[in-house]
Amino acid sequence: MRRTIFRAGGVSVLAIVMAAPLLIAAPAAAQTAQPPLPIPYDAERGVFTFATDLERALPAVVQVTTLGSSSGPSSRDSEPRPTSSGSGAVIDAAQGIVVTNNHVVEGGQKFTVDLTDGRIFDAVLIGADKATDIAVLQITAPDLSQIEVASSDNLRTGDLAFAVGYPLGLDQTLTMGVISGLGRSGMGDRIEDYIQTDAAVNSGNSGGPLLDSRGRLIGINTSILSGGGGGNDGIAFAVPSRIMMYVVEQLRAHGEVKRGVTGAILGSLNAERSREFGLGIVRGAIVEDVAPGSSAERAGLRRGDVITRIGARPVSNAGTVQATIGISEPGARIELVYLRDGREGRATLTVEASGERQVSIGAEVVMARGASIRQGEDGLQVFAVEGGSSAAAGGLVAGDIIRSVNGRSVSTLSALGQAMDGSGERRLSVQRGGSTERLTLQ
Repeated sequence: MRRTIFRAGGVSVLAIVMAAPLLIAAPAAAQTAQPPLPIPYDAERGVFTFATDLERALPAVVQVTTLGSSSGPSSRDSEPRPTSSGSGAVIDAAQGIVVTNNHVVEGGQKFTVDLTDGRIFDAVLIGADKATDIAVLQITAPDLSQIEVASSDNLRTGDLAFAVGYPLGLDQTLTMGVISGLGRSGMGDRIEDYIQTDAAVNSGNSGGPLLDSRGRLIGINTSILSGGGGGNDGIAFAVPSRIMMYVVEQLRAHGEVKRGVTGAILGSLNAERSREFGLGIVRGAIVEDVAPGSSAERAGLRRGDVITRIGARPVSNAGTVQATIGISEPGARIELVYLRDGREGRATLTVEASGERQVSIGAEVVMARGASIRQGEDGLQVFAVEGGSSAAAGGLVAGDIIRSVNGRSVSTLSALGQAMDGSGERRLSVQRGGSTERLTLQ
């Protein structure tokens, strides 16, 4: 049998294991001179373990059950019944605040929270945010445990990560992996800046915490990427604690998330667009257009600029920029680095309050109710949908071709802008692949 030696900080794990008993038996003076072990060691049991720090967090990880309406011939049949379940974490024990996923509680009438000590409590939904898939529940319960929240801004690929939740009908379950990547996006029309991990995450883990090796919450598990069958393939995504805490604070204060706008209409840089612009990079966000009179226009951004850095973070794609703006309050100032004609430039965007006007018209792009549309070969094509917008809520997705609005055919950007402007709902007929879809935007 081949023996594999894993390395940790330049020292083999095998060497650490063999040396541990010697370190324990050594005189106290000698022990103090030794460098700390790379992996926590339980001398009493003679094992390496992260249990001490993790066990402090586990009582704060709860099971969330959502109950919805049902119908039947008797009054008992009309009582709410469980429709979905997931996980959650108590982040404020004094106030009974539990954070979970929006998709865990969506459509529910009643909610219950099960604790690890066997107690169960009814919960009140404080608020939910579809764009980030975060929801906040509140319970009234004594002697709650609270999980410590750490900043996700300090994470590095390769850090150990632990997922905790209630998967596939099992009791509380802990799995271990590493952080496989940061800043992941492109999985849908949401505000996306996910942590990727290979810690096993399955159905029922949704809303549970992703922990670091010290047992601190660094993210909320929200989705997996599966090759088939919906099972765990070692690719899972978590909402970073940076985004989670902003959303939680907004929901607790207002019951909803108030977001600002900049007027920059963005697309993601890829190999094809990079060749089109004559660039030597494939990561960044392209400014597709700038709304007249907007903060982006005042900051000097132009169509064709490629944003490469926002604040202190490198930009992978449009999702990186949208995630930063999406958790910024009106009035916040955001520093950008961009490329224009091969030269680097800098700009400062001021996030503005979202106005009543639903439509912004640029030179070659219209932004209407959160959807960015340009004239394509086949018609008016949606190329981006802002997370949390009425366009996203109505089911509009990138690639749709808009054919009519409220029963009237539209074939030009100006006609579309006029049709989409103003208050009230808009009924759209869109071509999606080989079929026609009818959508309603509020």
